[in-house]
Amino acid sequence: MHEHRRVLLMMETSRSYGRSILRGVAKYARAHGPWIFHRPAPFYWGNTGRRQFLERFLRLDLDGAIVREQSRREWTDRLLSGGLPVVVAPYSEPFAGIPNILTDDRAIGTLAADHLLRRGFRHFAYCGFGDAYFWSRRRGRSFCDRVKEAGFEPHCFDFDHSKPASERSWQSQQRTLVDWLKSLPQPVGLMACNDDQSQCVLEACKTAELHVPEQVAIIGLGNDDLVCDMATPRLSSIALSAQKAGYEAAAVLDRQMQGQSVAAPTIVVRPSHVVARQSTNVFAVEDRYVLAALRFIHRRAGKEALQVDDVLDAVSISRRSLYDRFARTLGRSPHEEIQRVRVDRFTRLLVTTDLSVSQIASALGCADAKNLARYFKRATGMTPLSYRNLHGRR
Repeated sequence: MHEHRRVLLMMETSRSYGRSILRGVAKYARAHGPWIFHRPAPFYWGNTGRRQFLERFLRLDLDGAIVREQSRREWTDRLLSGGLPVVVAPYSEPFAGIPNILTDDRAIGTLAADHLLRRGFRHFAYCGFGDAYFWSRRRGRSFCDRVKEAGFEPHCFDFDHSKPASERSWQSQQRTLVDWLKSLPQPVGLMACNDDQSQCVLEACKTAELHVPEQVAIIGLGNDDLVCDMATPRLSSIALSAQKAGYEAAAVLDRQMQGQSVAAPTIVVRPSHVVARQSTNVFAVEDRYVLAALRFIHRRAGKEALQVDDVLDAVSISRRSLYDRFARTLGRSPHEEIQRVRVDRFTRLLVTTDLSVSQIASALGCADAKNLARYFKRATGMTPLSYRNLHGRR
């Protein structure tokens, strides 16, 4: 064993997911290392094939590796066969007998469905990658289960990977996607299996002359800021605790490199919150009073101590009528909507900043931080500190 751990890193860096995993690994190494990292050369050197690259690294005197499943699974199997301590992030299917970095796809699908349900949608769709990727199947299943539980029937689209790669093209798949989108009832709330797929759906909507979010509201997964913010309209997405998972993956690898048994644990990447942008910035409700109330609540409740009386003044309707209309249209009360918006803002600040609970309460216009913390626990089943420890940036 070397004085400093020598660790191979083969994680995709073109997306925020892989970069966040690596940030977590680096943070662990700074605290418990130092580690010496070995990584693939930049693409512009371009003089080594993937197989030759793997063989070269296998000849190095490494202590461990954290790797993304390679484009050909047998290349990853070759790396794993050498007996090197490895943590792997799989694409196609989890690897047996070793630690895997896996997303909590059930929680992801449920969170996406709940976001669209709360926006008042009655039609739902899921766009995935078919049987090629287990995480796409799992997210779609969870999304559809939650939609059915709410009393609605989802529509599903999966890209066809049954044909040989030489017979598939992005253009032909997009044409099929356009036809499918045109066939959907409107307005429809749609979950895409990740942010890349959200972008494909958005482009298909433009080709189909469908307006986003008025006719098709889109939410993806990963909260890749470049993908989401460069889109027009900007894309809503679910944020993941990938940096924390990277830290935990490094801790597991460290125990392996010390010769400790880790019983092939799963490192779970959990969804922390929805980052709502323009692609879901719509309420699929016809009642004009409910619509006006929702817009007022979402504009104000996240930054001030809003009361139902303030909503009543804004929409000029009786309390009884507003409560009846909310119950009939959304199945919840105006007060519950106010509290939900405040909890959503509280959650986002909790996992994306280092602000104390008192400071977050102040940002929400709440004078009683303890009462806000109690309500947060009732809504999430966790204390603010426990939630931050589970989902925050380690």
